[in-house]
Amino acid sequence: MFYKTLNNKVKMPQLGFGVYQTPVDETKRAVLDAIEVGYRAFDTAQAYGNEAGVGEAIKESGLPREEFFITTKIWISNAGYEKAKASIEESLQKLQTDYIDLLLIHQPFGDYYGTYRAMEEAYKAGKLRAIGVSNFSPDRFIDLQHFVEIKPAVNQIETHIFQQQKVAKTYLDKYNCQIESWGPFAEGRNDFFNTPTLKEIGEKYGKSVAQVALRFLLQSDVVVIPKSVRKERMQENFNIFDFELTAEEMATIQDLDQGKSLFFDHQAPETAEFFMTLVKK
Repeated sequence: MFYKTLNNKVKMPQLGFGVYQTPVDETKRAVLDAIEVGYRAFDTAQAYGNEAGVGEAIKESGLPREEFFITTKIWISNAGYEKAKASIEESLQKLQTDYIDLLLIHQPFGDYYGTYRAMEEAYKAGKLRAIGVSNFSPDRFIDLQHFVEIKPAVNQIETHIFQQQKVAKTYLDKYNCQIESWGPFAEGRNDFFNTPTLKEIGEKYGKSVAQVALRFLLQSDVVVIPKSVRKERMQENFNIFDFELTAEEMATIQDLDQGKSLFFDHQAPETAEFFMTLVKK
């Protein structure tokens, strides 16, 4: 396993397991399968509705809590100091843990400054080992990090071969904040799993398109959290430490970057209007 050392010296596994859109009734089983495969980092969120399943699986695994790295996120409807503070306690209860390894603000909308103050307070109380943000564009990230006491350790953003976040990564590196990918397979968009470049490189190493894509992100210093409910896919995604892409192969994959989202632009007015409808829900 590879690790990234965050700006507060906490070590974070560079490969984790995500449970976005994993059905509530399948989460526990999926996480237990992932633990058996070898995953120890798990990424969930209040908005996913499956924090409890992650907590139950980790508890049932019988492994020491300190072997795991758990990430969850505060949803936009819990934005603001008081709501965020209460939601942190609720997440701790659902996850059946005394502390969360990494807590992120899920979206850059609502009173995220108040949310961040609640996170800083919980961090100082030992309930959080690291704090950060998700989906923050460079402008919002720079603004926030300049005015908070505890600097964001992670920014989890859409990152894959077609959206490599080159500009964002430049600024995250500048401010010593770790980039983490959501959607490392672009959720199959752009016919992802038939990308000729990745197929050709994969054939050389006896690896799949998915494995080459994940290996590219690892070698780009990105933390990745692929998801699957199928154990054989979990194993495939985990088996990416026994080969290394050459500098030429890395450069070839870098040329696939389109420099834009395949989902939605957080800076677009219509995106902001959509998220505003969720603030009070």
